Amino acid sequence: MSFAAIIFDFDGVIADSEVRANHSLAESLTAVGMPSSYDECLRDYYGHNWQETQRRIEARFGRPLPADFLATLGSLPRAIASSSRAEYIGWALGLFGLGHHFGDHVYSADGWDRGKPFPDIYLAAANGLGVDPALCLAIEDSPTGAQAALAAGMTVIGFCGAGHIVDRAAHGDMLRAVGVHHVALTFGEIERLTVVAR
Repeated sequence: MSFAAIIFDFDGVIADSEVRANHSLAESLTAVGMPSSYDECLRDYYGHNWQETQRRIEARFGRPLPADFLATLGSLPRAIASSSRAEYIGWALGLFGLGHHFGDHVYSADGWDRGKPFPDIYLAAANGLGVDPALCLAIEDSPTGAQAALAAGMTVIGFCGAGHIVDRAAHGDMLRAVGVHHVALTFGEIERLTVVAR
């Protein structure tokens, strides 16, 4: 199936920012023939903007990154659908320099009559993006959130890579039990699933 948009939960998916970003960077660099570990990426690129990170990568490997490298990290329209307070999400996105990835498409169910597991927040995100919910891929780490995305008619990847998840196998089983379509331990796995589906 081809997806028209991707919608992320916030806490446990986006908010594990440095862990997620550096794992994803290490996996993506390794995939393009620039072998890198999570620890190396955290040590060498943590806290730097993309321009400085790219400069350091190219200096380390003595060659430029592929021209489409950033595009391979995700080019679908995207949104956040979260139960957290909008002020907290905005603050955290600003702190980690991620706000530009979502623009105005940050949706908070805080204060709503019906939060997750009801589909309202995911339907609002899809509507805001102007995309049919059936064409959206949702990334969720909690069974409650996964139920909400499933109820909205979306394809759901259950994410088990957050730092707070101690037993990833058991957590994956819990997410499968509520009906997620796929379980992923890393953002690299999510990326592979989205590439295959395109």
